[in-house]
Amino acid sequence: MDSEAKPTQSQSPASDSVQLIRTALKAALATSEAGHPYASLVLVATNPDGSPILLISKLAVHTKNLDADARASLLFDGTQDAADPLTGARVSVRGRLAQTSDPGALRRFLARHPSARGYAGFRDFSPFLMQIEKAHYVGGFGKIVDVPSGDLTLDLQGAEALLAAEADIIAPMNADHADANRLYATRLAGEKEGDWRMSGIDPTGFDLVCGPRGARISFDRRVTGPQEARQALVALVQRAR
Repeated sequence: MDSEAKPTQSQSPASDSVQLIRTALKAALATSEAGHPYASLVLVATNPDGSPILLISKLAVHTKNLDADARASLLFDGTQDAADPLTGARVSVRGRLAQTSDPGALRRFLARHPSARGYAGFRDFSPFLMQIEKAHYVGGFGKIVDVPSGDLTLDLQGAEALLAAEADIIAPMNADHADANRLYATRLAGEKEGDWRMSGIDPTGFDLVCGPRGARISFDRRVTGPQEARQALVALVQRAR
């Protein structure tokens, strides 16, 4: 595959929505302020099941809004490369955003956004996790469909060993196998050359990030343990070569 050519969309609204959410580094957040919609720009990451993660300050207007009403919406915009943005794909996800004490959420967010380490330790910043209730996908003119929440998130049952080993899998991939990450991004995802890093892994694939760009690579089959994951990563890099 030409490393300058992006793969075509899957034609499945659910899988395209998942791709948008998993590869996004930012989103528009809508909360309710005294009955009026309030929109703001936020950085985003995802939990292993695909649920969006935010790291936000309790001093921010949107966080104060969430304290009063946890209902929120996130717009993931995939139109940045489209000459006419209205022909590009985007998905609006609706649900409830609540603070989480899961250390994995913060770890995955910081893996996605290393620059956030400068303020992640401040007492007013906390990770928030969205429980997705519904999504609305627009893939261009005439391509509009609602996507059930069950089509956007993974059932992680049986994958506890993989999730427990996530950090131990990612660390050597970034420290010792930067060439493999680059091949995944350029040959399998059609992205441009760069310093690509792995930021997360889950039963159906893994996420890569390079500056303002994100990429998602899917496994051929579901993996549930670290050894299976390593075998799948080796198979994919061989394919990329």
